[in-house]
Amino acid sequence: MEDTGKAAVAEFVGTFALIFFGAGTIIATGNTDQLAIALAHGLTIAVMVSLMVHISGGVFNPAIQAALWVTGKMPTVRSAVYIVAQLAGAIAAACLLKYFTPSAAFDSVNGGTPSVMSGYAIGKAVLVESVATFFLVWAVFATVVDERGPFAKTAGFTIGLVITIDVLAVGPLTGAAMNPARWFGPALVTGTWTDWWVWVAGPIAGGIIAGIGYWYLYLQGREPATP
Repeated sequence: MEDTGKAAVAEFVGTFALIFFGAGTIIATGNTDQLAIALAHGLTIAVMVSLMVHISGGVFNPAIQAALWVTGKMPTVRSAVYIVAQLAGAIAAACLLKYFTPSAAFDSVNGGTPSVMSGYAIGKAVLVESVATFFLVWAVFATVVDERGPFAKTAGFTIGLVITIDVLAVGPLTGAAMNPARWFGPALVTGTWTDWWVWVAGPIAGGIIAGIGYWYLYLQGREPATP
């Protein structure tokens, strides 16, 4: 693993890519092609995890970061630096999308900011984000953190597939962000703060539950391969 500063750059780049290609696809399709949106998010993470996992762990998500920190797999200072880098990458990507995207297309989907389906209960939306993130973090722990998992060959592919099926399944309900940074960048640039806790509380809760659950069941007493 690289030192914290170099790893933070990798986290910035990876999160930038997620928002640039994920939100960019929402803008390009007018949020009408769920398959394209799911593939854009999943393939981007599959590629970026494969490229950056040996440098920073390929986290790109404050919810995953929280799970790693709570379970003792990442120290406090490094976790804080990663989260700052992730949020900064998300903001930079959203700003770039706003700069070169036609205003009408950008504004029509709030720059790709996740939203709750009209009439859908907010409590259910938080639960949806929590469950979707649970499976994402479970995949991260099983492939990246657990040294017995298929780390070198399938980590990026597996994690990307989980994101793809999550977006396909629940994207119309909440946007399936599973990631506070994925929400925060576009939200900050567009000033869209409606139901903000859905994409903060939901992913962080689901991520922590998955991390603690995997640690308790499979890693307790073992020396993990820490990202």
